Amino acid sequence: MNAPSGKSSGIEIPFDQARVDRLMEEAGIDVLVATSKHNVQYLLGGYKFIFFAAMDAIGHSRYLPVVIYEKGRPEHAAYVGNRMEGGEHHNNPFWTPSVHTATWGTMDAGGLAVEHLKKIGKAGARIGIEPPFLPADAHGVLQGLDGAKLVDATSMLERMRALKTPEELEKLRIASELITDSMLAVFSSHGAGSTKGQIVDALRREETNRGLTFEYALLTLGSSHNRAVSPQAWHPGEVMSLDSGGNYHGYIGDLCRMAVLGEPDQQLQDLLAEIEAVQQAAFSKIAPGVLGGDMIAYAENVLNILPSAAFTDFFAHGMGLITHEAPFLMTNHPVAYEGVDAARPLEAGMVLSVETTMLHPTRGFIKLEDTVAVKDGGYEMFGARGRGWNRGG
Repeated sequence: MNAPSGKSSGIEIPFDQARVDRLMEEAGIDVLVATSKHNVQYLLGGYKFIFFAAMDAIGHSRYLPVVIYEKGRPEHAAYVGNRMEGGEHHNNPFWTPSVHTATWGTMDAGGLAVEHLKKIGKAGARIGIEPPFLPADAHGVLQGLDGAKLVDATSMLERMRALKTPEELEKLRIASELITDSMLAVFSSHGAGSTKGQIVDALRREETNRGLTFEYALLTLGSSHNRAVSPQAWHPGEVMSLDSGGNYHGYIGDLCRMAVLGEPDQQLQDLLAEIEAVQQAAFSKIAPGVLGGDMIAYAENVLNILPSAAFTDFFAHGMGLITHEAPFLMTNHPVAYEGVDAARPLEAGMVLSVETTMLHPTRGFIKLEDTVAVKDGGYEMFGARGRGWNRGG
């Protein structure tokens, strides 16, 4: 990613230094010690070490990348990485002036971070850490710094990632488009008797062949009017809900599209139209300056007057490097976190997942989930195709 960088130091910084410095000041943080893979990737300008993409564990410990950034002093920044990352640095140098690719586990990573903090005179500073992503043994090493105050930087880092750069938005757009293409290909190539396992395997292949990292598929084959039909395979008259997350260079695409084996009858058309009405209500309120909670309330008000309200749910959340990130718009619905951004205005550069889910008592699971970027004057939808009833092969 490329964002405004600090020019006074002569260092090309791959994020908005002024904004990060302001967020650190507001959070009472002098120096960041970031240890989550997503925040390390962000602070390094998009880099992540592919060797540990699938699993962190190695030997008796685990991979623990660390980015150290002192507020207003990018010349003091450092990256602590695995020994195998020396080649990565040689081929495409990390922007941080100090690079320590010398670790195999958490204790040595924590030890090198402590050494660097001492070297830059910040052993007694207010150090921002990520408690959910800092192993206990490495946390203990940092606690050994005399006079240091360890501050929870989780919320500050969430705020940091909330506004996407044009490069990030493009990655999210590509992820969404490729997922949509993959789902439409699966719908058209599968028909009667296709099993859940076959359909999910096909989606994995479609996404992988298009350059995505397949993350998950939530597949539901809805009930037809014949209750004796097995839900493990697709049968004429049944609906399919396909919800998938694919990863493009670290950025998540998350969409849901519907298909039916045969032609949708009037009831199915009406049910999907109700879901679309809720989605469009939400979209109509997505613009810079609109309170996130007002958008939620407007969509819920539209839902509440629909015939399907009793078995339909609306949800919206931020997304980017991870599936649920700022803005956080709803409390414990359904994911357990606080909707701390409901009373804040939406801002250009935020990206939302907007989803309406119906569990119909006879027709099954019917859902639309869309990815929407907040833009000046309104919004842009990514992967907008296939939002009606798609037909099975």
